[in-house]
Amino acid sequence: MKIKTIIVLTSFLFTISCIGEKQKKQPNILFCISDDQSFPHAGAYGCNWVKTPAFDRIAKDGILFTNAYTCNAKCAPSRAAILTGRNSWQLEEAASHVGYFPNKFKTVFEALKEAGYQTGRTAKGWAPGIVNKINNQAREIIGKNYSAIRTTPPAKGMSNIDYTANFEAFLEDRTADQPFAFWYGGIEPHRRYEYQSGIEKGGKKLTDISKVPNYWMDNEIVRTDMLDYAFEVEYFDKHLQGMLNALEKRGMLENTIIVVTSDNGMPFPRCKAQEYPSSCHMPLAIMWPDGIKEKGRTVSDFVSNIDFAATFLDVAGISPEKSGMKAVTGKSLVPIFKSGKSGRVEEERNYVLVAKERHDTGRPNDWGYPIRGIISDDFVYLKNFKSDRWPTGQPETGYLDCDGSPTKTALLNAFNTDNHKLWEMSFGKRNTEEFYNLKNDPDCVNNISDDTAFNKDKTYWSTLLVEELNKQADPRILGKGDVFDNYPIIPSQIRFYERYFNGEKMSYGWVNKSDFRPEQNQDLAR
Repeated sequence: MKIKTIIVLTSFLFTISCIGEKQKKQPNILFCISDDQSFPHAGAYGCNWVKTPAFDRIAKDGILFTNAYTCNAKCAPSRAAILTGRNSWQLEEAASHVGYFPNKFKTVFEALKEAGYQTGRTAKGWAPGIVNKINNQAREIIGKNYSAIRTTPPAKGMSNIDYTANFEAFLEDRTADQPFAFWYGGIEPHRRYEYQSGIEKGGKKLTDISKVPNYWMDNEIVRTDMLDYAFEVEYFDKHLQGMLNALEKRGMLENTIIVVTSDNGMPFPRCKAQEYPSSCHMPLAIMWPDGIKEKGRTVSDFVSNIDFAATFLDVAGISPEKSGMKAVTGKSLVPIFKSGKSGRVEEERNYVLVAKERHDTGRPNDWGYPIRGIISDDFVYLKNFKSDRWPTGQPETGYLDCDGSPTKTALLNAFNTDNHKLWEMSFGKRNTEEFYNLKNDPDCVNNISDDTAFNKDKTYWSTLLVEELNKQADPRILGKGDVFDNYPIIPSQIRFYERYFNGEKMSYGWVNKSDFRPEQNQDLAR
């Protein structure tokens, strides 16, 4: 009888031990998102004018992804997609910039918190926009805000939030052995920049840049602007290193999945707020010592930012069906973690979908510029549904969908010069269809949509795009796309165009006064 009792007791203790071990191994999550950083601007990608030792370490000790994309290249809709695991055309009001986050969409961080995770963030979360209360209670769609600790940044325009110290404060508040999910939302390299800070404070030289994209002029102003951007990326990376150090110091690095990416492309013309690869192609490195097989791999699978939510649910052991979230469209990256393979791991991951609806206002009636697109290894296909509209906003209201910058000013000044073609590529009206051969034209400056030699390819990708969007019940494809122009936006931006011309003083601090170019509002024949 005693022997049986001992056996039962031993079995019980072993079971309890296994449960405890399982709980212990539930990973922490550190999600790090820079603000307006394009691929391939990190050292791990071979970029020698942007120094990112922390990102490079994560790539070396984890996985470097070469085909990661955002589904919508603007802050708020991109971040909404990350939080919900759904493409922006599936998010109603959250497809807009400066809009509202619908209460019906539960976020992955809210699901993690309900499952026992301690959640928090520092600096920029989902923004800009308004999150409504639920039952008169403020809603934390990511977690408690840790942004109170301040520092003196190395250049004007950089945030004075001490990201590292705030992350450490979060860790100190954490209940022992409780898994955490933390969002590091750096504000760099968002504009504005301190002009020449990259050279004067970052020790950079104009000759460090090996190539300027073909859609900008190559001159001192543009190169200086690019180096200022690089200096800000490096500041984000410096705090990333501080967070790695904080985890190592506490013995928590091994069981923490660290994701480092961006929300959209660099804040330059033809990048941020558009849907070209320079707009949507994101840096991405993921490290998880306890959960990634064969570190140091480079993976070429096409990954969308909607895949992060599915991944976090997966590693936390939360069933999507029981998470309380609306159906997640993204796919977990865990099979890639476990595969041990480099290159293309999952053959079906050979394209991504991208889109745009209303971003910054400034057009009559607050209209947006709807785009749907599909990007693969070889081709980019884009459909501009309202090609009669200005893609970056009205000239007479400052092209509000393009942040003010020295590069923007230089391109706007090119309107009546021999560089008019460069102005047109960033600000002029576009064809209904755009099709680019990435192998021959990685900068996407030669639209081959009318080239009969590529008819078969264009038909294949445009047809697949429509099929996929129909499956996802995209209102734009279903003929109900005008709903996106009518969703509410924050009061300060409502009817910007009409109020501006009625003499009301409007807020437009993200562009320069000289960006307002009414003389450039003329129909360009296509």
